[in-house]
Amino acid sequence: MSKKTSYLLGILLTIILGTILYYFFCCKPCLEASNKEAEIENSVAEPEVKAATKNAFSIIDSKSSLKFDAKENFNFKGSAFSILEPVSEGLKGQLERLSKYIKDNPGKNIDITGHYTSEENNNSAFPNLGLARANAVKNYFVSHGISSKVINTFGKLDDDLVPDTSNIHFGPLSYTIKTRNANDTSEADELKELHDAMIANPLVLYFDTASASINLNAEQRDKVAKMVRYVDKTDNASIKTIGHTDNTGNRENNVRLGLDRAEFAKSYLVRNGISSSNINSSSKGPDEPIADNNTDEGKAKNRRVVVTLN
Repeated sequence: MSKKTSYLLGILLTIILGTILYYFFCCKPCLEASNKEAEIENSVAEPEVKAATKNAFSIIDSKSSLKFDAKENFNFKGSAFSILEPVSEGLKGQLERLSKYIKDNPGKNIDITGHYTSEENNNSAFPNLGLARANAVKNYFVSHGISSKVINTFGKLDDDLVPDTSNIHFGPLSYTIKTRNANDTSEADELKELHDAMIANPLVLYFDTASASINLNAEQRDKVAKMVRYVDKTDNASIKTIGHTDNTGNRENNVRLGLDRAEFAKSYLVRNGISSSNINSSSKGPDEPIADNNTDEGKAKNRRVVVTLN
């Protein structure tokens, strides 16, 4: 082999060796890092699955520390305020025990707070879904012998609540037993003010000519809650639904139409957990207009149901 050939062969080997070394020490690490970045970008993070919240039934007398406990509680579907049946036997047993305790200790009140999340829809007649749930549980307590006079209901936003995969909330409630001060007249004063306010400014529902539908705003829901509280706490109190119409057609038909609307409003309240025995329906037909029946606007105002207290 000539000296020139050997020289050229050495240069070629040097180039090949340099290329190999450059690949392993420079290109390969860069390619591996790039591939890892691509894998990270393309990977889909697994969503975090939170365990369902399961609150047991527990009521504590804040003064004596006496407890009423059950493993199960009242459960609700998401965005719903009707108690899911069946209620456990253990819970029923604690309610019987609680009922006897309240009767034997006439200075006690029970506070029921219903919880709800901001993701739930409030389709009730109450200001929030938590208060509607508390009202449903209150009715269950009443059916087990506990007077509504000793029960206070509240609603609380609680975004820590997690439903299960079937969208069921297990025990979205909290409870406390408190001792009343015999000299405290604040509740009686509050109820009188509430009654006077509702008489002066009742809940008024308006109806289209050919339909009967109810969609309450926030102020109207607040009035419903106040009326329910008054009826719960006051002997012989009731809610009145009074139907009114415009003067289109004959009086007899309008009186019947007004009563239909009053009954529709009553059924709406009953569906929202208000006892039908506490609601009386009647009709004034076209006899008490509040606006001019010679205009469409006036007729629309006259087609109404007034919901108030007796």
